[in-house]
Amino acid sequence: MENQQTSYYLLLDMAQGSREAFNRFYQLYSDYVFRIAFNVIGEQLTAEDVCHDIFLDVFQNADQYSPKRGSVEAWLAIKTKSRAIDHLRKKKPLLIDRFEAILMSYEKDQPAEVAALSKMEHEIILAALNHIPKAQREVIYGAYFEGKTQKELAEKFKRPLGTIKSLVRYGLNHLRKQKILLQWIDSDRGEGHG
Repeated sequence: MENQQTSYYLLLDMAQGSREAFNRFYQLYSDYVFRIAFNVIGEQLTAEDVCHDIFLDVFQNADQYSPKRGSVEAWLAIKTKSRAIDHLRKKKPLLIDRFEAILMSYEKDQPAEVAALSKMEHEIILAALNHIPKAQREVIYGAYFEGKTQKELAEKFKRPLGTIKSLVRYGLNHLRKQKILLQWIDSDRGEGHG
């Protein structure tokens, strides 16, 4: 593992303040880190910001890497995924919080307060639903737009209640990843530049 050894020595040099080592390390791993950040966030400028933060952190804390805990790639992947997820949590859409609360209320078979959501939110949800798997889209549409309980959806689709609950859960996870929802929150909060 020549690359692994090279990376380790670059980190040792970076711990001593070497900018040349940092530049070489950045050339080796910038695409790798960016791809991970982009896969989690789904938005280029924000992924670039996360990438920048990761490399700044690596330069300042190069001595924290230990080969006993795994490869440099694994260390960077964990750092990047964690930072990207933290970034998403800070920007977690209020829309998804409200939407999830409505859908989760069905587990108790309580009626949802669908009318409380604005027309704009309906349009955003419809647009986002087009990008998730059909089975998830159908149960979320049934719960959100038709006001059906998960029990009613299980009967309608002739599927076990546990399957319906899983479809809702996975569907919500897919919706969280939808770029359109994050863009809506950005424009709603005036944070359009990430």
